[in-house]
Amino acid sequence: MSRQPYPTDVSDEEWAFVAPYLTLMSEDAPQREHSLREVFNGLRYVTRAGGAWRLMPHDLPPWHTVYQQTQRWVKAGVFEAMVQDLREILRILAGRNAQPSAVILDSRTLQSTVESGQRAGYDGGKRKKGSKVYIAVDTLGHLLALHVTPANEQDRAQIAELVQQVQQRTGESVEVAFVDQGYTGAQAATEAEAEGIRLEGVKLPEARKGFVLLPRRWVVERSFGWMSRFRRLARDYERLAQTLIGFHLIAFVMLMVRQFVSIGFKSA
Repeated sequence: MSRQPYPTDVSDEEWAFVAPYLTLMSEDAPQREHSLREVFNGLRYVTRAGGAWRLMPHDLPPWHTVYQQTQRWVKAGVFEAMVQDLREILRILAGRNAQPSAVILDSRTLQSTVESGQRAGYDGGKRKKGSKVYIAVDTLGHLLALHVTPANEQDRAQIAELVQQVQQRTGESVEVAFVDQGYTGAQAATEAEAEGIRLEGVKLPEARKGFVLLPRRWVVERSFGWMSRFRRLARDYERLAQTLIGFHLIAFVMLMVRQFVSIGFKSA
């Protein structure tokens, strides 16, 4: 029996792209009870609408089926692979080189919940207890690196992890990283230079009134804005930091594949 579609359902064009990544076994495997596309729709629903797994609508596959398949996908690295390929495709469609030469680094603090409280830290600047999500994006705002720590960790202490991920995923093409003042300092600069990256700080203007659009840094803030539209990412609802990273990857896949389909049809 067919169901009424949800706004989060994957389109035919989007499914044509993502299906080869998600098919870890043949579609007609005897142990498969639910359509793989419907399982992915269930995951998209949870990511976009938020809520506990057990609150999955009854006309989607059972929550435990979607949860278990999501764990398989995350462990297999399919979402990292999709983000990597989509980023390169979107850059080429935008007339850029497949690999960037510049990135922007920043973080946001997510409020802790009962589930994440054991690994939460207190961010004095934001006056919030939770987790910090660090990302590196290219100049189009597409994801390159993700890292999660307790919110009390210093920003500059995460430079080594971020730049290593960036260079690994770009083939060491990145030359400069734009950062705010929280990522500056001799140790941070040395760690970035060890990976062939120069840190360039973008400061707030000394005389300012109201909202100021900062050069370069507005791109990563826009990416965080994209993430804030996914209610599962409104707070840190995950027991494991790796699961929080996984949901960020899923959200970026949903955004980037839609952009790819839109640009692809316009180009055609």
